[in-house]
Amino acid sequence: MGNTLVVHAKRLPQSQKARRAAQYVRMSTDYQQYSIENQAVVIATYAELHKLTIVHTYRDEGESGLRIENRGGLTELVEDVQSGRADFAHLLVFDVSRWGRFQDVDESAHYEFICRRAGVEVAYCAEQFDNDGSLLASIMKNIKRVMAAEFSRELSAKVFAGSVRLTHRGFKMGGPTAYAFQRRLVDDQCRPKGILTIGQRKSLLTDHVKLIPGAPDQVEIVNWILHEYLRHKSQATIARELNQRGILNSQGRPWLGKAVGDLLRNEAYIGVLTYNRKSRELGAKVTRNPRELWIRKENAIEPIVHRDAFRRAQKIMGEGRVSIPEEEMLLRLRKVLMKKGKLSKTIINSSPGLPSMSSYVLHFGALRNIYRLIGYNGNQEWFDKYRVAPTVGRPSA
Repeated sequence: MGNTLVVHAKRLPQSQKARRAAQYVRMSTDYQQYSIENQAVVIATYAELHKLTIVHTYRDEGESGLRIENRGGLTELVEDVQSGRADFAHLLVFDVSRWGRFQDVDESAHYEFICRRAGVEVAYCAEQFDNDGSLLASIMKNIKRVMAAEFSRELSAKVFAGSVRLTHRGFKMGGPTAYAFQRRLVDDQCRPKGILTIGQRKSLLTDHVKLIPGAPDQVEIVNWILHEYLRHKSQATIARELNQRGILNSQGRPWLGKAVGDLLRNEAYIGVLTYNRKSRELGAKVTRNPRELWIRKENAIEPIVHRDAFRRAQKIMGEGRVSIPEEEMLLRLRKVLMKKGKLSKTIINSSPGLPSMSSYVLHFGALRNIYRLIGYNGNQEWFDKYRVAPTVGRPSA
């Protein structure tokens, strides 16, 4: 009685699966000639010649072949085969590289092995060999997998070299567009073709993208941010005032102090186009590159702010990042306390010459512990008692 409510999926017997096939098709954005439609035509021809009926399609469109992450089609295929839900005995794939251009060549072999172990035969419809388990087939598949991985490495190097060359010509190489800029589409002669809105991309290889100043009110905001920072307002304070005025950032979201800091450091506002600040090796995580690896092109963009003002802001931020001893951090904090009569995150972040709240937390832990180290209990009685500053330093235990 306990199993009466369990619904069991109907599974076809092996004899009925014999002439049924599924196809797996994948297209990355690298080579459009391997479109899903072209793969399907070749696979359909193979199925007809071998008297197979295609009953299911697994597809990944516009996904990189370097990792299985975000490839819903391949993930679903593997799950169906491993769980026994697959109602087919054949899997038709265009070629060996459609599994992926994995840097570990055993990974694509692994997915084929999963299918074969579950009784699903894999056929490569565009290859010049039969996937029959013979020595020749094994050698050819391994060569193809190595070639697929090497292709990705060579393509990555060529793309990087091309991006460097185009950056030196003043063209933007993808990534988010900074606040107060817009992307202008130009042809190979740099003749304007229009403005790209959020989400739009160029469609022709001969077209390029240049950054130009955006809406005048946004340009004015950038100059206001720089002006306020030079008046010793903190990044957090500037962000708060922007949000109070209802001004959104380039993603249409409220401002954060970090976003203000990123804006103040962005050399695009003085006309410098920068590339390769971050990079990612094949299959690896994004890493920040040291400044000497950046690709910079001067005078590639019409400046939005004055260069001297921008450099002064860099100097202020550089001085703010200078490492100081922990005793000095506490000394400065106590001086601000004696001047203000109280402390808070806002006071700490907005006080000139004082490290940010995040720096204090990094060195000393929670805010309560920071207050304890300078003998402050967070109320007015403390200030009345210590109106004349006591000896500065860590309190004795």
